[in-house]
Amino acid sequence: ATRDAHLGFPDAANTFSCALDLPISEAGTPALYMLLRRTLADVGLATYSAKNAYQRPRPFMANGQPTCTPEEEEMLRNDGSYPSGHTSIGWGWALILAELAPERAEVILDRGKAFGESRIVCNVHWYSDVVAGRMVAAGAVATLHANKEFLAAMEAARAEINVVRERGLASPLDCAAEQEALSLRL
Repeated sequence: ATRDAHLGFPDAANTFSCALDLPISEAGTPALYMLLRRTLADVGLATYSAKNAYQRPRPFMANGQPTCTPEEEEMLRNDGSYPSGHTSIGWGWALILAELAPERAEVILDRGKAFGESRIVCNVHWYSDVVAGRMVAAGAVATLHANKEFLAAMEAARAEINVVRERGLASPLDCAAEQEALSLRL
């Protein structure tokens, strides 16, 4: 959950490496890497009209319990809880990646769901924030499908994934440890 809280690149690119079962890096999969970077902003920022309108206090503000990222608490106090931007990003990536690698869709979507649930574990979002974040992501990704540049980026990433698969490269991460951690979730 703490790892999922950090959306900085290059580390964030590996969020779905185990679910895809391939390495994701700027050098090795530049089209996929750039697609993830660009859609982070597109999908994450889609939550802000609702966040700004509702300014819902976050769980840690109500229950006084710690978060996974105490260094971010001050910023989070001024950033509404509803809907979850992190969830929107994770679910948006899951939808995009499931489309690019349909043979891995079940695992990818499960990882995307866990990404959003990690925000509950970290005590920074309510369940309804997470559900709303998924809905925002679905709408944002659907909207992106009308964008020619997005569609071209999808095709480039799909071709890249196929090349990596043909080369037999797998995720360099400890995917067994990730799977064990994910099996403990809500």
